[in-house]
Amino acid sequence: MELEKYRSHYHFTPELNWMNDPNGLVYFNGEYHLFYQYHPHGTTWGPMHWGHAISSDMVHWKHCPIALAPDEHGAIFSGSAVVDWKNTSGLFVGKPGLVAIFTHHDTPPGSDRQRQRQSLAYSDDNGRTWTKYSGNPVLEDERFPDYRDPKVFWHERTNQWVMILATGQTVCIYHSLNLIEWTFASEFGEGQGSHDGVWECPDLFELSIDGDAARTKWIMIVSIGSVPELAEGSRTQYFIGEFDGSTFVNKQTPESIRWLDHGRDNYAGVSWSDISAEDGRRMYIGWMSNWKYAQVTPTEQWRSAMTVPRVLSLITRDGVIKLIQQPVIELTKLRTRTETWNSVIVEEGDNPLSHMAMDCCEIVAEFELGTAEEFGFKVRTSENHFTVVGYQVREQELFVDRSSSGDISFHEDFTGRHAVRLEALNQRVIIHIWVDSSSVEVFAGNGEAVITDLIFPDPEDQGLEVYTRGGNVHLISLEVSPLQSIG
Repeated sequence: MELEKYRSHYHFTPELNWMNDPNGLVYFNGEYHLFYQYHPHGTTWGPMHWGHAISSDMVHWKHCPIALAPDEHGAIFSGSAVVDWKNTSGLFVGKPGLVAIFTHHDTPPGSDRQRQRQSLAYSDDNGRTWTKYSGNPVLEDERFPDYRDPKVFWHERTNQWVMILATGQTVCIYHSLNLIEWTFASEFGEGQGSHDGVWECPDLFELSIDGDAARTKWIMIVSIGSVPELAEGSRTQYFIGEFDGSTFVNKQTPESIRWLDHGRDNYAGVSWSDISAEDGRRMYIGWMSNWKYAQVTPTEQWRSAMTVPRVLSLITRDGVIKLIQQPVIELTKLRTRTETWNSVIVEEGDNPLSHMAMDCCEIVAEFELGTAEEFGFKVRTSENHFTVVGYQVREQELFVDRSSSGDISFHEDFTGRHAVRLEALNQRVIIHIWVDSSSVEVFAGNGEAVITDLIFPDPEDQGLEVYTRGGNVHLISLEVSPLQSIG
């Protein structure tokens, strides 16, 4: 199937028009639901709706009708969804149902100040249709002009619902027994982490450490809005700490900043609710763009994509607990074939991949350090264009350089090189790359170094190269798999 220029082969994109933050991620009755911020009447941000898609595997998605549209309370901003298993809300009869908790956004008559309030909608037909709660809004606080993006979950130890809500430069935590009546519990964020932009799209969840269910930490994810002075634009940070049902305590130093992704195009991500105990994974997806240039990227009938779904875990490395990310295993079903190489010494100027041409693929490589100062891959290459995914040995740095990746003319802050420190383990480096029509996602090491970047190459830019600079490198193993489209 021939796709529009830049249309992703295997990343979720809207059929038409504008998309941003993922919303309402929930698993119910064998289906993964992906709602998202959607403007159905244009390819730039506008009056927000909740778009909707459903999948049985987080890979192949079925587009659904718009779930939530603006009403007398305002536009429909970001939020979450949960399964009300015990009918705590009283909104269902004889079976559990889905409850969406979202932000209503408007400007009150006679005011020049935005107003953001939290509201509910519910579905008793597996998310196909939604009814807004008659008592909306259910939570408001006029002190906060930025008061949005509720993420709700059931806290088993205290037997109550918990909401984490973005409140300007902090987050606030609330309690409820029924999803309707909420009480304030605590506030977190002053003097903690990055405050370069407004805090948005928080999430809060518990993860085991090194797979040991007896050892856990709580992870708080907070996205940071774009500000004109910073070329990085919008980004996402995370905190590792403790949560007792009411209060989150950061176990890092307050000034420490941990970025979830060291590229420029993973924002506003949150995790799926109600994943079954048999599965047990904490799965996450982000909006694959950046507020610096999201509204001017060079697509035509549609704009924006989501990242690949990822599993979040905690590992201990040299006594330090780290959050790692790995693409969900379900993505491997997209492989059409796999070519493999083993124990190859790559000298400067060599390219054992010179015969390959493709616009989307998965690359898994393990290198052993040799004499090279730098090594890695060039993807989506031609005489004029290429994107570099490289490793600098002396600096112990993984990077993506999209300066020559294709169309970079649409915004001055798009071009550039994005890097993260990555120590070689036993003199070896693992690099896992997902390449699509307009993106590259890199998961290195055990997934502790992640870079997500948009690229806009020409359709004919399909070359692939493994390279070294300043010496050789030992390619222990390499797998290259062309990927089929989900369209």
